[in-house]
Parts: sequence; structure tokens; C-alpha cells
Amino acid sequence: MAQRTGHVKLGAFLHPTGHHIASWRYPQTYAEASVDFAHYIALARTAERGMFDLLFLADSAAMRNWPLARSSRVATYVAGFEPITLLSALAAVTTHIGLVATATTTYDEPFHVARKYASLDHISGGRAGWNLVTSVNIAEAYNFGREAHVEHDARYDRATEFARVVRGLWDSWDDDAFVRDRASGVFFDPAKVHALDHKGEHFSVRGPLNVPRSPQGRPVMVQAGTSEAGQELSAEVADIVFATSQTIDHGQRFYKSLKGRLGKFGREPDDLKIMPGLVPFVGESQQQADDTFEALQALVHPEIGLQLLGEMLGQIDLSGYPLDGPLPEIKDTIGSHTALKLFTEMAKRESLTIRQLYLRAVTRGHSIVRGTPQRIADHIEEWFTGEGADGFNIMPPYLPGALDDFVDKVVPELQRRGLLRTAYEGRTLRENLGLKRPASRYLRT
Repeated sequence: MAQRTGHVKLGAFLHPTGHHIASWRYPQTYAEASVDFAHYIALARTAERGMFDLLFLADSAAMRNWPLARSSRVATYVAGFEPITLLSALAAVTTHIGLVATATTTYDEPFHVARKYASLDHISGGRAGWNLVTSVNIAEAYNFGREAHVEHDARYDRATEFARVVRGLWDSWDDDAFVRDRASGVFFDPAKVHALDHKGEHFSVRGPLNVPRSPQGRPVMVQAGTSEAGQELSAEVADIVFATSQTIDHGQRFYKSLKGRLGKFGREPDDLKIMPGLVPFVGESQQQADDTFEALQALVHPEIGLQLLGEMLGQIDLSGYPLDGPLPEIKDTIGSHTALKLFTEMAKRESLTIRQLYLRAVTRGHSIVRGTPQRIADHIEEWFTGEGADGFNIMPPYLPGALDDFVDKVVPELQRRGLLRTAYEGRTLRENLGLKRPASRYLRT
């Protein structure tokens, strides 16, 4: 394969029992995982041993918007730890791995987000990252005084202004603002603190932020939107994009499209890392990997498969359609445009029935690769060298076993091929990702 400089970037995207919707029913998982801190310590240390760049935690400000009888059959987005609290605790028991968590721009405030993530960056010694989302769960609206979810483009308008405010607040203090001179009695230099004084369509924020400038300058920003609005936002503010690509051709087109947008924001291609989700089933043989996959698939309750698919399509009720018939035409969604496009194109491309499609939705549309460690490494190498990805957000289908298998079996194969580091390059997340530390907008030149 063609040569490419640098190493594959790896994120460990953790759901408590794993990413497969039926993972909690699998005998090799730990059903109480969502509220067991020791479980997360073990996962974090395993990922750090595997030289992962970061841990990634999703979040939702509500339970799934499902009937309770159906919600009672799933383990994710039900009840668990608030992610910033969890990552702050994990910062004390890890040394190098980045700590990335989700916060919504639709139902949060810029000052809160700026303060929390700047604090996490200090607590962790420069390993914090914010995954910016605009929320797709309509149930979140009901928890914040709304009767309806905000429309897609309006969510992204708010998100763009939100991100600009947060970045501005992170520059409130110059790096050397705090002189702490006991002799003169000067704690900080007044000339090196800056009020943002932002007044926009959605926010009015004076500042300054009451946290010093963080070790990374600004925490790493992650974004997952692949719609037109999402790509524009990513090109302006993101350091990492968590993509959803089913084929390498799609991955390469998205990679080229997004990297090609960076120039108009004064950025270089290497200033942003594209990391699609990847769900690995690792086996000593192909048959063993396939058997594990089929064992999990057999645990999917039909009601849950149908409900999950309808959620991915944007709260669409599919109960009136035959399971072994085609997906009905869906023209618009209040949910993720990316997910709608992904599943409708998949259904047409592969002539899938609703039943077959919901069995593909069990990992929310992210690529599933099954096979030996060599087969998994081949997939990663093909996408990396072919510029379909800068790395992958690894989504273990069940935990802890699937993460153990990846670290113990796939990681050594990637290292043998020279695709993955054998030691961390630096102490901060930016250093390990190969990203520049951003200068403050107020830096005097």
C-alpha cells in the first residue's frame, strides 16, 4: 500500500456495556457498568495501554424519547454518569490519554461549556476535548421548557455562534496574565485580561471567563455533523471530526470535501483530523468473529430494532409497515440529516427490507468490521493510506472484552506495520494528535 507519514489516530468511544444495542444482554458484558466507576477506570487504563489518543463519551440531556416499555429493554441513554464529572475523575487515574465529552449547543450555555472544559483541561494537564453536538433527541426539549425540538438549520445557526463565543471565552486570559507577584501585590496583569463583549443573534456574553487560559490554549474541539451546515461548522472550528462513512469511496469523498473547506478559514489540512466510527469484532478466526456478531444480533428484540431505526431516521413511526417490506420514502427529518441520508441510501443501495435495515442500525450506522486482527488492521491501513480517514473512533460492540481484544491483538499488528505509536509523543491531547497549540486572538505581534 502507499506510504503516508504519521500515525493512525485512535479514539475509544465508550458506551457502558458497548455499542451494540443488545450488548447489555450478552453474557460477556457487565450489566451494572453505567454506574460503576471502577469499570471506567479499567477501560481508560486499557485504552491508554493501547496508545489511544482519547476517550470519547457521548451524552444526552434526556432519556431516549421511547415508550417506557421499550426503553426498559435498552441500557444506553437511560441512567448513568454525567460525563464531565466522570472524565474529571478519570483524569486522576490516567496520564496521557485525551478526555473528550459531549455537550449540546442547543440546550446549554456557552459560558457553562467554556468554564467546564477549561477546568477539565487544567485538571488533566491539557487533555480535554469538547464534542459539540446540536442534539437530535426531541426529549431534551421537554427538559428545557420547550414543546418542540429546534429545527436543523436553526440548531446549526445557534451552534456556530455558540462555538465562536466559547472559543472567545477561552482566550479571556493571556498565557502570562497571572504574575502572582507577592512583593508588588499584583496577582494578575490587568492589561492581559480581555472581556469578550459578545452581542449576537442568540447570545450576549460579556466575559471574561473565570478560568485561566488552559494548558492547550483551547481544549480540542470535536464535531460530528456531515451535512452541509455541519461541514461548514467543522471547517471553521473543529480539530477532530467524528464521521459516519460506510464505504471507503464515501470516506474519501467526505475527506476531500471537508479538508478542501479549511483554506477559507485560514487553516491547513493537517489542522483537522477526520476519524470515522469503527465497530470491530475481533476473532482468532473469521468464523469466531462472525459467531460473536451473530450472537449479538440474535439478542436484538424486534421492537427495539424498529424503534432504533425510526429514531435514527428522525422519530419516524415504522410500526405500520411490514418488516420484510421496503423502507417508505422519507423526505425530511427533525433529527440528524446525516443519519437519514445514510440509512435511506443504504436501503436503496443494498435493497434492504426494514428488518434487514434495523439489524444494520444496531451500531447506529457506523462501519462494522469482522475478522482476525490482520483483517481489522488491513481495513484501518486501507482507509488511512487511501486518505479516507486520519484515524478511527473505535466503538467496541461489547465491553470490556471487545476493547481488550482490540488492544491486545489489533494494536500490536498496527504497531508492527508502523501505523501506530509505541509511546506517546507528548503530554497534551493536541501534542499527541499532532495539532498546533492555538495562539490567543489577543496575542500582540
